[in-house]
Amino acid sequence: MAARTLGRGVGRLLSSLRGLSGQSARPPCGVSAPRRAASGPSGSAPAVAAAAQPGSYPALSAQAAREPAAFWGPLARDTLVWDTPYHTVWDCDFSTGKIGWFLGGQLNVSVNCLDQHARKSPESVALIWERDEPGTEVRITYRELLETTCRLANTLKRHGVHRGDRVAIYMPVSPLAVAAMLACARIGAVHTVIFAGFSAESLAGRINDAKCKVVITFNQGLRGGRVVELKKIVDEAVKHCPTVQHVLVAHRTDNKVHMGDLDVPLEQEMAKEDPVCAPESMGSEDMLFMLYTSGSTGMPKGIVHTQAGYLLYAALTHKLVFDHQPGDIFGCVADIGWITGHSYVVYGPLCNGATSVLFESTPVYPNAGRYWETVERLKINQFYGAPTAVRLLLKYGDAWVKKYDRSSLRTLGSVGEPINCEAWEWLHRVVGDSRCTLVDTWWQTETGGICIAPRPSEEGAEILPAMAMRPFFGIVPILMDEKGSVVEGSNVSGALCISQAWPGMARTIYGDHQRFVDAYFKAYPGYYFTGDGAYRTEGGYYQITGRMDDVINISGHRLGTAEIEDAIADHPAVPESAVIGYPHDIKGEAAFAFIVVKDSAGDSDVVVQELKSMVATKIAKYAVPDEILVVKRLPKTRSGKVMRRLLRKIVTSEAQELGDTTTLEDPSIITEILSVYQKCKDKQAAAK
Repeated sequence: MAARTLGRGVGRLLSSLRGLSGQSARPPCGVSAPRRAASGPSGSAPAVAAAAQPGSYPALSAQAAREPAAFWGPLARDTLVWDTPYHTVWDCDFSTGKIGWFLGGQLNVSVNCLDQHARKSPESVALIWERDEPGTEVRITYRELLETTCRLANTLKRHGVHRGDRVAIYMPVSPLAVAAMLACARIGAVHTVIFAGFSAESLAGRINDAKCKVVITFNQGLRGGRVVELKKIVDEAVKHCPTVQHVLVAHRTDNKVHMGDLDVPLEQEMAKEDPVCAPESMGSEDMLFMLYTSGSTGMPKGIVHTQAGYLLYAALTHKLVFDHQPGDIFGCVADIGWITGHSYVVYGPLCNGATSVLFESTPVYPNAGRYWETVERLKINQFYGAPTAVRLLLKYGDAWVKKYDRSSLRTLGSVGEPINCEAWEWLHRVVGDSRCTLVDTWWQTETGGICIAPRPSEEGAEILPAMAMRPFFGIVPILMDEKGSVVEGSNVSGALCISQAWPGMARTIYGDHQRFVDAYFKAYPGYYFTGDGAYRTEGGYYQITGRMDDVINISGHRLGTAEIEDAIADHPAVPESAVIGYPHDIKGEAAFAFIVVKDSAGDSDVVVQELKSMVATKIAKYAVPDEILVVKRLPKTRSGKVMRRLLRKIVTSEAQELGDTTTLEDPSIITEILSVYQKCKDKQAAAK
């Protein structure tokens, strides 16, 4: 009875739960400063949930936490297309890192993403490829994408790829890259998409770790008006990859490239193949894909995601977090080389029969209006991007945004790192005209999909700036103190853990399950440790405070670098900052801030003094950085994350041992920052 009742409640949720398009009235940006973790009465959220009406958001959240099988079972049965029904909803044990969902069930992910929609509505648009040059977009229907996927799947089979084999995809955002992912899923092969910007060395390392049999790539890529020599990089990589038997080469440009013994012209081979390919029936816990993410040791980890649980979680979060409705144009501008591209460009939207935008270009090509011109031209309804891009565009001013009609937008989303208040306010007020729902989403490669976000929620529930806020259904966050005890109450901080398994979570690290257990389940036994710190507000909402390894201990005071960065970001002349800790003779550790100052700011020395005053006022005097260095830009990965590790090396005079810098978007930035830092040190020495 409980399962049936809950199933009806979830059904109502799927059909009717929507946030209002506008924001509720909000308090000033930010919340009271976190205090040290302390025991106390439990927070108010569970009490609210217990008192909620059946079928409401709080009631469903409480039931998803209390009765996972009753919650997820009906959802999986009704959302996904199964070949064989599952017999067990879940079987999980965090002590051993065992995670299993929908056991006994069999299905094919590509059937869920393509066939079911191609049957019902073959001419519905699945993908809009927003190519590098504006105004040259290409629309791909579900019928066309299914046929392309089948031809590619048959090509893979002809070249010796079987169920369970690994295939490396080294391609920029494109319909053929999406078809390559789905073709692997169709025949039961495991894809590992490697961002088409990684060096040959990084590419080879990932291919070898996964023991890939085939690599799929393009002759060249186009991004921001520049040509990227993808095939040359692959050629260099596969010299060191003994498992690679074939390299399938598609063509993004008309330029000819060297074709060697391993190389196969992909489009020519696909043209020979049948546009029909029988799908392989896969077990729910068979591998779907692996995706490499950086580890604290510097060795990339092959994070493994499986079939049914991942797909269900991606589809459900896509629908509910973004309020996606039939006919909407969903615009996630992430690269498919990252988990955001997997879950919210490909698998989530396509499983839901949506129209998904593939964005090949950059936020500033050919100018800083590119995103908003694309929104106007394609009539995008949901826009999902990274805070680093927002901060970049903020520097260019409001005119580039207001030049274009953005009335189609209903939901704006932020992903990849905590968004600072200034960027949040600008995105909400300028881009969204203060009328769009803005969801700051927290999740990880390992979580498979969004875990904490302002939506879903009760109709019209408040959204606080720069805060992820509400756990998604089945996500049960716990804060832990330094002693490994659960932190109760509100207005408290701690290590963010999750106490219960959910369908979308990673299953293992490829080839090293012990590393998986050690990385995520050892620090706090019985819990999944996210590696992030969080603050729980008076209202029971969650604010991510940054990585736990980005915590500084200044004279006995523990302080997240993200807190200092947030304070600095409130200065109108500072669009970007990165704070690191470094050894201090007296304090133990001190803070060092690298800041980017707007060209219009005037005297940067004045800005530095103002920042010191602001940090002292907003946090405390002890939090004021000992050093604030003005730089032109910050070292970032190609996905936009600041590489604080490199800044720490520069400050601690270890610049000769930077380690792996292959993920840097522009390696020359290190020399640039070293030069500025050395000039600063010389100036300080001369003044003594």
